[in-house]
Amino acid sequence: MEHLFYAPDIASVPELPEDESQHCARVLRLKAGDRIAVTDGKGFLYEARLVDAHPGHCRIDITERVKQKPLWNFDVHIAVSPAKNMDRMEWFVEKATEIGINRITCLRCRYSERREIKLQRLYRIAVSAMKQSQKTVLPEINEIMDFQKFILHNTADTGGYKMIGHCSDGEKKLIKDIYRPGKNALILIGPEGDFSSEEIDAALSAGFSPVSLGESRLRSETAALVACHTIHVLNQ
Repeated sequence: MEHLFYAPDIASVPELPEDESQHCARVLRLKAGDRIAVTDGKGFLYEARLVDAHPGHCRIDITERVKQKPLWNFDVHIAVSPAKNMDRMEWFVEKATEIGINRITCLRCRYSERREIKLQRLYRIAVSAMKQSQKTVLPEINEIMDFQKFILHNTADTGGYKMIGHCSDGEKKLIKDIYRPGKNALILIGPEGDFSSEEIDAALSAGFSPVSLGESRLRSETAALVACHTIHVLNQ
């Protein structure tokens, strides 16, 4: 694949956004006439030719629009409470995007160390990871949300599997013993201090199944990545 760029509005605006234009013209030093590939992050790949390699706005001529074959046929949504060190959340977003994920939601829980996030920073990391891994699907990254509010928004039965990973006592099954391939998956991962008992009860009452990610005690971002990867492995 040629150099891959991201332009969410490429179908209606045939030019690269400013940051992508700078990378194209100043960093890669591409010129008018050079061929590039552009994705809209919605599963489409556009073959194109540079018309004007300007660092502020690279105009392009689209030669072909192709709907890429989906790399996975299920929806993966990980809702996780970010650690105090935001680098860890950024690492998760990068690696989960490389593996394949549809939605990421940051949770504000009772024991959360971080109460706010820089959404644009996570968005840029996801874009970079999407391009680096040659994907055409950009995950949706949601604003941080209070745990109880998130649960209220996800009480309905969507036909997929809703799971919560926590460290408290009680019967928990492995994801492989609950999840069935081809189905959507929503998995909750708590903060370093775990979910509160009230949060766990609220999730169970809303239809979330308690799951274990193994015998090792994992950091939140590691647990979130393990959960994402496990869903992909079970679908292979």
